[in-house]
Amino acid sequence: MLEHGGRLRKAVQRYGIALEDWLDLSTGLAPMPWPIPHIPLSAWARLPETNDGLEEAAACYYRAPRVLPAAGSQAAIQALPTLRPEGRIGVLAPCYAEHEQAWGRAGHYVVPLSLDDVEAALSTLDVLVLVNPNNPTGQLIEPERLLRWHAKLTDRGGWLVVDEAFMDLSPAYSLASWTDRPGLIVLRSFGKFFGLAGVRLGFVLAEANLLERLDDVLGPWTVSGPARAVAREILLDKRGHDRQRKRLATAGQRLADVLTAHELVPDGGCGLFQWLSRPDAEALHEFLASRAILTRFFPSIAGIRFGLPCDEAGWTRLTLALQAYKDSL
Repeated sequence: MLEHGGRLRKAVQRYGIALEDWLDLSTGLAPMPWPIPHIPLSAWARLPETNDGLEEAAACYYRAPRVLPAAGSQAAIQALPTLRPEGRIGVLAPCYAEHEQAWGRAGHYVVPLSLDDVEAALSTLDVLVLVNPNNPTGQLIEPERLLRWHAKLTDRGGWLVVDEAFMDLSPAYSLASWTDRPGLIVLRSFGKFFGLAGVRLGFVLAEANLLERLDDVLGPWTVSGPARAVAREILLDKRGHDRQRKRLATAGQRLADVLTAHELVPDGGCGLFQWLSRPDAEALHEFLASRAILTRFFPSIAGIRFGLPCDEAGWTRLTLALQAYKDSL
């Protein structure tokens, strides 16, 4: 399995610090989980059904023509490569590593690309995969450019796959509204913005024929009845969405300000995380881990991603630890 954030028990074993003592900043999850709505007993007692309003609520929230729920966007990431014959797949790097692994495992030839490489490479690709905003850098690509890339790919029967797991805070950049176009596939994550990763829910936005094929591969009952009930109510709560966006935007800016105040100016990020690319990224990661603050270190690109503290005590701990690191230099 690939390395991911949130592996607290592994940190407990490595650093010998009790689980309850950690401040986990290693994920890009909202640290204020959404209150769980009432779950009717029938959601537990019956097999899930698809006429409960979840798809309609999600299509409205994402402003998409149609959606397919899945057990997290990870399920779709692993299934999509099986729907095409082996081909040449461009992955805009750096990227959420599960994309490259999934396409490679399915027998495709995967080509990592920089942003500057894409235009020249499009005519050689069968599929282009990217994360927008990028994970871990937070870089955003404007919809107009992505739609131009999509048009060039579909001229050859290709796909553009856009993972919008962190898009809830910048919906103007989403391609959701265009996903009735053949060859345009958008993935959305429910758990990050709403702080409910344990629900294991994501959505695939694409044209009807592709969603039907994907649904056949994923099989029946991929999302549990309780998860469907919870998500449906949350996706309909428009006032709550506005409050969450404001809270996360404020927290994201606060994190950027705290880092900057300690001479750790972020190189990118969004409302859910901040990104630093620096030669001492590993040293900073280890310094904080020794103080039971877990961040996400990316050794291949010498960078470190900071998630949001969950309360004032967490903000204080982070601030004191960053000051200690600054003083140690």
